[in-house]
Amino acid sequence: MSTSPEWAGPNRPYDLVKEIVAAVVIVGVLAVILAWLFGSPDPQAKTISDWARADGVDFVTTAVSELDGTSATATYGPPYNDTPGAAQVWGPIAPAAWAGVQYPIDTAKDFILDPLTRLSATDPTLAGALAQYTEASPTQQQDWSTAYSGALGEASIGTDGAVDVAAGDYGPLPTMFDALLRLGRSGALDAQLVGARFYALDYTKPLMFLQDGSWLPDLAEQAGLGGDQWGIMNGTANWAGQVWLWLYTFWYQIPPWSTSPAGDLLVYLAMLPFVIATAALPWIPGVRDIPKKLGLYKIIWRDHYRH
Repeated sequence: MSTSPEWAGPNRPYDLVKEIVAAVVIVGVLAVILAWLFGSPDPQAKTISDWARADGVDFVTTAVSELDGTSATATYGPPYNDTPGAAQVWGPIAPAAWAGVQYPIDTAKDFILDPLTRLSATDPTLAGALAQYTEASPTQQQDWSTAYSGALGEASIGTDGAVDVAAGDYGPLPTMFDALLRLGRSGALDAQLVGARFYALDYTKPLMFLQDGSWLPDLAEQAGLGGDQWGIMNGTANWAGQVWLWLYTFWYQIPPWSTSPAGDLLVYLAMLPFVIATAALPWIPGVRDIPKKLGLYKIIWRDHYRH
């Protein structure tokens, strides 16, 4: 039986304490100093409360579209709802349709009616307005919504904080949406859409509601984060973002990816070969031998190879 020869060197002194001091204390002090000098490049998170306070008319206009089912979320299709023809397809490839509705969102119920119903427990006027709306026929509801949406184009926020619109037959909608606007400003709508859980980490519903309006997308454009601004790889202000995503966002800038209604699916299909090729690099003959042939590892570990 062969035995391993006794190690004869070379030996080098190694002080673990020094390494810990350098790695933890020095780096920690530098991190604190740099954070104090430059701060965080991230602006404060935007909420529905911010939106309702900053642009109440846009908030109410968007809320009406959620109620009558014409918003982007209401007509998005899978995984949120089963809107016919909304899923992105390319020939026979339709992964969204195959997966179906995995995260159901009923915008009228989830964003408008349920929050107002909870509030109406302490507001008899709102309770009456909700009863009038829910007991009306779908045609009557749509007529009220169409008339109110049209009037909101010339609306403003009054001194009392309510929405001022021209006189018209809007049914109970002004009462309902003035109450929703108050709920939004208070921050209670944010909490209700996230859900009454101890760990509230699912922000899908408030984000979808925010995205349906024009206030948040306008802020994104101002910060250089729009889709046509390579926003997916930009950071706020002058800070760099996820630069490694340049190849993904590149496809969104050129046809047919930038013009197709199935643009997201086409980008996914375009990137799929790159992902597969990258994962397969260790098994591709010739390509996998490039690092060995270049010999860069001998430079990196030159001290080892010198001995």
